[in-house]
Amino acid sequence: MPPMLAAVAALPQLGLRSRTGPLPDAPVVWVAVSELEDPTPFLEGGELVLTTGMRLTPANAAAYVSRLVGRGVTGLGFAVGVIHETVPAELLAAARDQGLVLLEVPRPTPFIAIGKAVSRMLAAEWYEDVTRAFAAQRELTRAALTGPGALVTRLARLLGGWALLLDASGAVQHAEPASARGRAGALASELARLRRRSAASVSLAVPDGHTAVQRIGLGGRPRGFLAVGTDAPLPPAAHTIAGAAVALLTLQSETPRTGRDLRASLAALLLGRPGAGPSVPRGPVRVLACAGGTAVLDALESDPAGAHCPALPLGGHCAVIVPDGAGDAVEALLAGTGPIGVSAPASGDLAAALRQAEEALAAARQTNQEVLHYADLPGQGLLGLLEPGLAHAFADTLLAPLRNEDLIETVRAYVSANGQGEAAARALGVHRHTLRARMRKATELLGRDPDDPAVRAELWIALAVTANRAGRIGHDGDSQSGPPALA
Repeated sequence: MPPMLAAVAALPQLGLRSRTGPLPDAPVVWVAVSELEDPTPFLEGGELVLTTGMRLTPANAAAYVSRLVGRGVTGLGFAVGVIHETVPAELLAAARDQGLVLLEVPRPTPFIAIGKAVSRMLAAEWYEDVTRAFAAQRELTRAALTGPGALVTRLARLLGGWALLLDASGAVQHAEPASARGRAGALASELARLRRRSAASVSLAVPDGHTAVQRIGLGGRPRGFLAVGTDAPLPPAAHTIAGAAVALLTLQSETPRTGRDLRASLAALLLGRPGAGPSVPRGPVRVLACAGGTAVLDALESDPAGAHCPALPLGGHCAVIVPDGAGDAVEALLAGTGPIGVSAPASGDLAAALRQAEEALAAARQTNQEVLHYADLPGQGLLGLLEPGLAHAFADTLLAPLRNEDLIETVRAYVSANGQGEAAARALGVHRHTLRARMRKATELLGRDPDDPAVRAELWIALAVTANRAGRIGHDGDSQSGPPALA
């Protein structure tokens, strides 16, 4: 809001003095300097006009004042000691008679100082309005998270008036205060205009104040209307605040459209036609098991790369289905949200791909890697072909004699060292003769020779299978701590 004339006149550095009595509560929208006998063609109204009276005479003083009053200027600043030593009596009398504020400007005060002072006050008011509008927008955003009713309530309080949220038919959805509900009937004709798109908003002067109505929605047919009313016309900052409310309500009203593709895809799956769903990834896909939780969902929603990647929060992680061709882009998008396990390409039943992704995630967590692909896990190319139930039965049967004699770790070290006794003994921290004695015992129990590559292969598979007793085949079964160094 522009500064008031009284505030400008009160600035001590300017030394202005009212010659027409107490100053009215009138805003100064600008400062205009003119020595024309008729400056009104160059004025808009609301200005503080400054002059030295260069063309002023006793004969034209009254007409000069009359033109300024007719144009709606806020006041006249007359410089003394330049052309006229004092304010001419005829000018002063005309100003008093016609209700024009006349300020005496002392000789030491340049006109530019007055202009700068008003400009600074205008800038300060503008900054205050922007700050107020920004703070109000944050309040409205927080309220919108609760729902449209909370937003409408907050808006009415911010504007110091009333607010109505109407649906597309004009029915009241929310009113603040509740008594404002009765105003809806008087808005029917204005809503009809807005439905025809003849305007995006309308402003009305009503007996008890001012009303503004805006349409909500982006399509051809409005999804609703927002009406606000105040005692006085809305200042620019208030229009900004109301506009922010409309934008938030429009966003809320359009959000259901973003779910249409997902609903269509769900319907296609239920109807046995998954290929007809617009959000179902086409072709081979990969499943990502992501440890980032809700951060993963937020990242997917923030970028077009995640638009066609259905995601499902699971216990401790989030599963994401990604078209095989978009894997790199989605992995980059989710980088930083937490460790990620990536399955091999899959089609049809994705349960196996989910298990792969979860195993890769578990390995990524253990090895502190950001992204780990299932294909990069040791031995998974072979182990992935095994049926878990049969594989565990085989492993339990083969290793049972060793487990009873506490020789599992000895054999594990021997297999990991590829049959090199010196390296295996070093890994176990025992003497090579001790290792040799243990391996002789293992050979007797197994009834087969671990120095046979085929036997070592069977032992490696059995150890890998039993590395995880949760039903899935472990990814690193040949050694708990990695292969020992060779001698």
